[in-house]
Amino acid sequence: MGLGIWGLGFSCILFVLLATANAAGYRYGTSDQAFYIPAVVRALQPSAFPRDAALIDSQGRLMLADDLIAGIMRTTGIPLDVLFLAGFLLSLLLIWVAITMIGRRLYVSTWATAALAAAFTLRHRIPRTSANSFEPYFHPRMLAFACGALAIAALLRRRFWLAIALVGVSAAVHVTTALWFGVLIGVALVFLDRRFRGLAIASMTATAAFLAWAATSGMLRDAFAVMDSTWLAAVAGKDSLFASDWPAWAWVANLSLLAIAWLAHSARRRHGTSTDEERAILWGATALVVLFLATFPLALARIALPVQLQISRVFWIVDFVTLMCVIGLARSERAVRTVAALLIGVACVRGVYVMAVEHPERPLFAMHLPATEWEEAARWLKSQPSDIHVLADPGHAWKYGTSIRVAAERDVFLEDVKDSAVAIYSRDVAVRFAERAPLVAGFDQMTAGRTHDLARRYDLDYLVTEADLPLPLAHRNSRFRVYRLGTRD
Repeated sequence: MGLGIWGLGFSCILFVLLATANAAGYRYGTSDQAFYIPAVVRALQPSAFPRDAALIDSQGRLMLADDLIAGIMRTTGIPLDVLFLAGFLLSLLLIWVAITMIGRRLYVSTWATAALAAAFTLRHRIPRTSANSFEPYFHPRMLAFACGALAIAALLRRRFWLAIALVGVSAAVHVTTALWFGVLIGVALVFLDRRFRGLAIASMTATAAFLAWAATSGMLRDAFAVMDSTWLAAVAGKDSLFASDWPAWAWVANLSLLAIAWLAHSARRRHGTSTDEERAILWGATALVVLFLATFPLALARIALPVQLQISRVFWIVDFVTLMCVIGLARSERAVRTVAALLIGVACVRGVYVMAVEHPERPLFAMHLPATEWEEAARWLKSQPSDIHVLADPGHAWKYGTSIRVAAERDVFLEDVKDSAVAIYSRDVAVRFAERAPLVAGFDQMTAGRTHDLARRYDLDYLVTEADLPLPLAHRNSRFRVYRLGTRD
């Protein structure tokens, strides 16, 4: 039974609200946007971040999303914060469309589709993979996931070339997410239609040739190098990179996803409710797990490329496929309605709890940077020349909500969370991080003399701190002081 246009519209809005609430609200400028926003700014203004350019470009050269977003901004004049909110909403809309299309193909009841959508809104972390099932901000990875989910829906309808095209679109947004969906859809296609075997072989050959070219041309410089102790020390805080360091429960949790999916499919098959296309998707998910296990020895040997690809994130895709299969276990209309009502109820209660109890200070949608003392100090820094160099607490992004590179669009001496994350892609960035991190350890006890030493050594212009220091004051508000370190007027 169809929902009708009003029912579809209401379910879409409810899906967006529940997914956002369960993720603690949409926020601009947080988490991975500490990299993506500066990357877009550099794509718009190549002269931006003269000192941090090498750090930003070490990951930026591997993606197209920054140039695409910058191109949209040039053409339309839409501000970045508005564009990111639009990208977030578009990602959710496409995911909802994909879930609706998948449900209509896999399930008999519309209530089962509602259950799948409600289950997706229950944001959760995929154990030790640095991936969440959903992100509460615009991330190209989520838009690429939406395209991949649409590719699954197309394959379930045997729209094979459309599925391939959708994977191609996702590659323009986020390459590694597209790669995982490429494996999933590629294996499923070979399973369903042997004519695609030649295309699959050609694709694997082309991928291998591209990797070889990229490694020799410098695009993937150090990709096949062994990560040395300095490099490893810089990324030591990322517990998702090396599966050899996972606890036993993380291995069991991730590997059991595939087993659960196959058990659910077998049960559906016995009752005549499964399809060949569903089985093909499961073979694709199996190929993803095999890929993870096959590359595990390379990551164990600390070869850079498999570490940089973060192949453990394939379990994010496997998690979604498992959810598709498990929801289909409910067979009777009464059971399906009960499951759907339960999941919708849990999503509503959890969403209200997250927003009202865990994070009462957050609005459901924070389209702009919040009006705080930190943002006010950052705005003052943004009004200064574009080539200034700022010293701030290395943990300022997570302590105060946004990074200097995002809020002020200026170079910063160190932002520990994002700089160590970007160090995955470049040994030079890792060396930089390893050199600078000890120099600002114990930032709260920073003295004027120590600050002057750093300023002379690294050509620093301003210090942002909560402390009162005997330094020339350039700007202050009720919480932060901005001290002049260089010779700028």
